[in-house]
Amino acid sequence: MRRGTVIAVGGHESDDGRAVRRLLDPRVLCVPGGRELLRCVRASRARGEPVCVVPMTLGRDPELVADAARTLLGLDPQERAGTVLAEPFGTAEHLVGWLRATAARVPEDRALLVTAPSGDPFVDADLFRLARLVRQYGRHRTVEVALTGGDPDPAEGVRRCRALGAERVAVLPAAWVTPRLPDPEHCESGGPLLTASATAGVLDARVADAWHRHDRHGDDGLPRGLTAAHTHGHSHSHGPGGHEHEHGDHAHGRGDHAHSHGGRDAQGSQAVPAAVSHALPFSRSLR
Repeated sequence: MRRGTVIAVGGHESDDGRAVRRLLDPRVLCVPGGRELLRCVRASRARGEPVCVVPMTLGRDPELVADAARTLLGLDPQERAGTVLAEPFGTAEHLVGWLRATAARVPEDRALLVTAPSGDPFVDADLFRLARLVRQYGRHRTVEVALTGGDPDPAEGVRRCRALGAERVAVLPAAWVTPRLPDPEHCESGGPLLTASATAGVLDARVADAWHRHDRHGDDGLPRGLTAAHTHGHSHSHGPGGHEHEHGDHAHGRGDHAHSHGGRDAQGSQAVPAAVSHALPFSRSLR
């Protein structure tokens, strides 16, 4: 398998890549997007190395994928000729599966507090939907949400769980970033979401798929990457002023990569079907 240079690009889910770096092989470059990504790609291409860029979103940052694609458009034709953009590390469906697998290791009498760094209002709202699916298909009675740097924050999340009768709260990260435990007397870590070996397995699968599409079909991944955030934000709101559309060919999993990659996604339990996950509402209270 052709591999060359692998560049993992991080966003708000990983503190611009810093939180995921410890899980990656030292040969994998881990950078934030924008100029740093462009600089690393150009340096590798100048050495004659093929480059695969992998957006390290877990499914909550489609803008990271689109931004990476726009950045790679800044390469000259010779640099682009040996550069591919992989599909994102994970989708929302993968994230639900990974959270469910993590939750399955937590004693049933614990409340679950699903946490992630705050993003824009739409990705924050979607975290409530994901947590609702974890509760729906799991065995824990109480599942709440907390946003690092947002509202409710982890301390408030623990208080909510305690107010609902939980003696102990397990904090489950839905991101690469793991928050500090706000109340060690009553809460414990339920993570990490993925181990280093699981992360390596998924990353290798994304890289292999990207080069396969390039070598077999001439697909560098940029057109698909540019549309990754098409259904994100105001353009996909069904509230007042939102547009109406048919859901038959308007996939909520961003086209042909809204699926579980089977055995190649280590630690991923069976993902909830996209149609089911879209039908189940999120709410601020998940009880």
